[in-house]
Amino acid sequence: MKNFSEELEKRIKWVESVIEEFLPNEDTKQKIVMEAMNYSVRAGGKRLRPLLLSEMSEMFGMDKENVKPFMAVMEYIHTYSLVHDDLPAMDNDEYRRGRKTTHKQFGEAIGILAGDALLNYAFETGINAILTFEYPKRAVAALAVIASKSGIYGMIGGQTVDIISEGKQLDKDTLDYINELKTGALIEASMMAGAILAGADEEEIFTIERAASKIGQAFQIQDDVLDVISTTKELGKPVHSDEKNCKSTYVNLMDVEKAKDEVKRLSDEAVLELKSLKRENQFLFKLIEWLINRTK
Repeated sequence: MKNFSEELEKRIKWVESVIEEFLPNEDTKQKIVMEAMNYSVRAGGKRLRPLLLSEMSEMFGMDKENVKPFMAVMEYIHTYSLVHDDLPAMDNDEYRRGRKTTHKQFGEAIGILAGDALLNYAFETGINAILTFEYPKRAVAALAVIASKSGIYGMIGGQTVDIISEGKQLDKDTLDYINELKTGALIEASMMAGAILAGADEEEIFTIERAASKIGQAFQIQDDVLDVISTTKELGKPVHSDEKNCKSTYVNLMDVEKAKDEVKRLSDEAVLELKSLKRENQFLFKLIEWLINRTK
């Protein structure tokens, strides 16, 4: 691929339009919660999860237009997790993606409700999509994976262990466990759901889950690195927040250079796993490689 950056920008713009398409109308008496939901989603970001879902569906031969509602589902779930993660009871962050966090903009109560609403609205969107999807059994299976990876055996489980581990020095196995669930689970859900919707078989789904797990781990380690070496302006959120919250990170366990080496190793292994499927998507492979060198 000659100009990955231009192609990435183009595809992210399309993903943005998809996410916007399914957002709720704000013209209601309870509009403040819709405004807070939409404010949170429109704050921007890498849009990695819906992008991964669409790329996996295309890799298995499905027109990406057919999976648009499921792309929105992934971004709404991811955004709700960020809204709640920023709350005073959690990380107590004031800025996200370069502007005020939702609870700082709308107050803590509406911040909580906006996060709740985004999660509920995500599944409303997904269930409605099942009713019109050409292969409803695939859609149910994809949504089941998304629900599981978002819940107590996935993202919420990881967040729980992360919270109760604050102030403790963790070993690598425990840190891997937290990040496998907290960060990796939604990346796994995105990639698995895209493939399921497009008709991938069980063995292929297992391979994708393994690859996505490594991508999730690499993504989180890179986040830990950026929290140390980046700036608030570049990152769009406070740096050194892990240190502030007394959290163990990969940078605590190994130095920055070794952490960077681990990111590369995991990313390379993930690409090899995906290439073993004997299906082509050069953009997807480049996207994974790009994650290694991202600066925000």
